[in-house]
Amino acid sequence: MFGDDRSVRMRSALVAAVLIIVGVGVAAFVLSYETLRDLAELAGIDRENSWLFPVIVDGTIIQATVSVMVLSNRPDERRWFSWVLGVGAVVSVAGNSLHAFTDGQQLPNWVAAVIAAIAPIALLVDTHGGVMLFRAAQSKHAEDSAPEAVSEPEPDPTPEHDSPAVPAIGPEPVTAPLPAAPAPPVVAAQVRPLRPTRPVPVRPRPVAQPMLPLAIGGN
Repeated sequence: MFGDDRSVRMRSALVAAVLIIVGVGVAAFVLSYETLRDLAELAGIDRENSWLFPVIVDGTIIQATVSVMVLSNRPDERRWFSWVLGVGAVVSVAGNSLHAFTDGQQLPNWVAAVIAAIAPIALLVDTHGGVMLFRAAQSKHAEDSAPEAVSEPEPDPTPEHDSPAVPAIGPEPVTAPLPAAPAPPVVAAQVRPLRPTRPVPVRPRPVAQPMLPLAIGGN
């Protein structure tokens, strides 16, 4: 019973806090809107377009605040939007304070130049912030649509049977040596018999007869 009462009180306090935050935020935005619009007129902007100046300043603050909340898991983008939020808050506070300091008098030229430069700077910052949000959304979509890796089941370390089969230990088989390959047969070469040699006849040389001395002058 006490737990239910406590939860009801907590829920009521939460609703009241949200309503207060919304009411204070709306009131602060209206006052800041009127002050910054009057400041833009003191800087030389006509009444028809002066309402754009508070929209630029406070709109940048709102965009940076929402981006910091959305990009909670991206530290680089969140850090950049935190800087944008801080600078936008400084510009808004400085503009409101400057409006009270001028007391409705025309602003100096250099102050008017600074106020006029806020619009293009805010355009660059908001455009870059939109691109960063678009890239973050695409990256998040790609991560969500990527198929999850299917993990293979790990093998069960426990054996299938209670008593694993142990191979029988016996004498190693003796392998018989292979028979030697037979030697190729030797073919005997056929030897032809030698023919008998015939004796070569030797002819005797003629013997030269000795020459007798000739008788000179008759008998």
